[in-house]
Amino acid sequence: MAEAPRLTAEDAGCIVRVSPAPAPADETRRPSPQGPWSGSGVVLSQAPGLVLCHGTIFSPFLLAAERQNWPRRKVLLADSFLPDLQIQVLLPGECSSSSSRTPSRNWPGKDTGDNIPVLRFNPLSNLHKTPSSLNLHQAQLLVMAPCLQFQDAFSQVFRASDQWHFGGDEAGQESGSSLADDLPFLHCFALLRILGCDFPRTGRVSCATAQLLRKGDPVFTCGSPFGSFCPDIFMNTLSKGIVSNTAGEGNALILTDARCLPGTEGGGVYMTSGIGFHLVGIIVAPLCWKSTEWVGLTLVCAIDRILESIGSILSGPRWCLKSWTHPMELVTTPRGMMVAREGLDQQMLAAVVLVECGPIWGSGVLVNSRLVLTCRHVVHGASSVCVRLQPSPEKASIAKGKVVFATKDSSPYDVALVELEESLSTFAVPVLASKFRTGEDVTIVGFGVFGRACGPSLTSGILSSVVAVHNEPVMLQATCAVHGGSSGGALFATHSGKLLGIVASNTRDNSIGVTYPHLNFSIPITVLQPAILEYICSRSLHGFRELDRVDDRVQVVWRLQKEPVEIPLSKL
Repeated sequence: MAEAPRLTAEDAGCIVRVSPAPAPADETRRPSPQGPWSGSGVVLSQAPGLVLCHGTIFSPFLLAAERQNWPRRKVLLADSFLPDLQIQVLLPGECSSSSSRTPSRNWPGKDTGDNIPVLRFNPLSNLHKTPSSLNLHQAQLLVMAPCLQFQDAFSQVFRASDQWHFGGDEAGQESGSSLADDLPFLHCFALLRILGCDFPRTGRVSCATAQLLRKGDPVFTCGSPFGSFCPDIFMNTLSKGIVSNTAGEGNALILTDARCLPGTEGGGVYMTSGIGFHLVGIIVAPLCWKSTEWVGLTLVCAIDRILESIGSILSGPRWCLKSWTHPMELVTTPRGMMVAREGLDQQMLAAVVLVECGPIWGSGVLVNSRLVLTCRHVVHGASSVCVRLQPSPEKASIAKGKVVFATKDSSPYDVALVELEESLSTFAVPVLASKFRTGEDVTIVGFGVFGRACGPSLTSGILSSVVAVHNEPVMLQATCAVHGGSSGGALFATHSGKLLGIVASNTRDNSIGVTYPHLNFSIPITVLQPAILEYICSRSLHGFRELDRVDDRVQVVWRLQKEPVEIPLSKL
């Protein structure tokens, strides 16, 4: 029997819209306060037409009795939601069933009384509108099921005390939602069946187990920003990033720095191999905040864990899978599959350590078996700290360290040197860079956001600027996402693995209280290298003390100030 063709990310991507059924023509009904809601989805198979999406878009329509009694292991069916719920799926391309075709320009319901907000943009030309080939189909909810492995991992990583928020706006705004609001449904996924659609093909999406992933692997996301708003423009938009971190059994929880927008919840996350793209996860939350800090990472649930949960339900006595594809059959056997890798050497992860000073933590970089570079504000004036080498949550080495030097508060260089009481042997000595290339791919490794909950996180970007004073680099600017806890972490050149600098800060606008994680600054390793070598060879701190006596222009650069201009004295 021939294998069904694999669907590409764009072919498999779709939009799911949930709303109350429209009122009859002779009946006046007030607009529903719940909807419509929309998000992204993935077509798992075309024969039958099965779609997987995130359960959040169904949560507003859950019956009050079901909401009050929502237990940890409950499975929801169609009768758990408002009666006559209307579920629609917008698909790309042509479908052979002409009766189900609906022009996508009618999808948002501009004149149907749905009162859907309109996304507007400034026209850049007077080109005619491109005809749409998008098609609208009715669907039914088969089952909404929780992924318990994801829920367990989530509870370990995301703590309520950290004031996590999820949604399209910053914490505290009306449309933002707190951890308590989101938690009951973040781990839930809905399986839908498309009605009345005969696909010209019988393709299936190729899924891969998340166990194949490791930190730094490249991934692509495919989702539809803003859901059902302007699908002609935004449907199945791609983004690229890396695996920033993983947690839970079989990497059930995945974090990626691929930039996604509201409405991409339910969209697919794909890894690459020598034989193509493979669905490895479903987007759970594209935006999240820790307290008031935007994290800039996308939260993902492993596809194999979702399909395993749904498959266990569909294997029950009330379901018949003879004419359906069992969900787990979509998961590719990992045997012989080579994941395409182009990122940082995994040994470099072991050069970055967690530095704990009481309740405060930050990151540090091992420059030899006993010396750790970190930031002055991480050690916080302490004489000793705890250093944890933790390449993964399961493996950790702990050592006490003495703070042998920290720059003064007046110094623009936020640097501290820690010497360990015992040598650490299980780490890779980083190669120090001597040159910097603007535009090169870089990776930042640190313990930002999550501390020791799931080991160091990786974020990718480019070296966007090298700021020099007297032709010597004094500041490196990068586009990687950097969060609280990343201070003292490592800025690596992605392809060579060389250590470029020590992460010092991201950017915050104190006037409005906004943090910009994708604009951050590092101290060039060339500034620190002479002092490091001097201390290793002679135990002298002279080179480090020189960091307190730098040119005033360096002060100006690190204070983000304009260089003072001399005003000529008047001759009058």
